[in-house]
Parts: sequence; structure tokens; C-alpha cells
Amino acid sequence: MNQKNSIADRTKALAIRIVKACTFLDEKPGVCRTLSKQLLRSGTSIGANVKEAQSAQSDKDFLSKLEIALKEERETEYWLEILIEAELVDKNKFESLLQETREMGKILVASTRKVKEKIKQ
Repeated sequence: MNQKNSIADRTKALAIRIVKACTFLDEKPGVCRTLSKQLLRSGTSIGANVKEAQSAQSDKDFLSKLEIALKEERETEYWLEILIEAELVDKNKFESLLQETREMGKILVASTRKVKEKIKQ
């Protein structure tokens, strides 16, 4: 399995976890539903952009898609932190989701750096 596939697989698995978390949040009244919609958009967009990057027309296009995925990762991380810190969700249940999101961020940062170096050459 090459690195692109493993990133795509992990971001897809993350998106599925996000969907399940948002299904849980939608059952709660009030602000949780609003935050759920934000989390759903950003959390599923990470993988969608990684998947789209696999069909990039150039290295610059590939980089652009990965950078969008990274932005979406950071937004997802933000919404998860808000949910946890506002005590709207059980920290123990959402902490592993936050950790996986942060791991994806690290992978995307490393990947974008690598592509930038390739483009400079």
C-alpha cells in the first residue's frame, strides 16, 4: 500500500467516525446540532480533498488539494476542541477522535512539505 492510499484510507475512516459522532450530536438538543453541522462539513472534507488530490493534474494541483485538506483538518480540530472544552460531550469519548484528527494534521503537514520540496526542484 502506498502512502497516498494509506492517507486516503485513514481520512475515510476518520470521516466515518465523524459521521457517527455527528449522528450522536444531532440527537442532543440546542447548540450541539449546530456544531454537529460544522464538524460534519469539515471532518468529511478532509478525506474528500485527499481523494481528489489522487487525481491531481499536476504537483501544484496535488499540493493545493492537500493544503485544503489540512485547512479542513484544523477546522475539525477546532470544533472538536470546542465540543470537549465546553463540556458538551464526554471528553473520554471524543478525545480519541480529536487525537486521530491531530495525527492526520501531522501527516498532511509532512506531505505538503514533501510536495513543496519536489516542486522547488
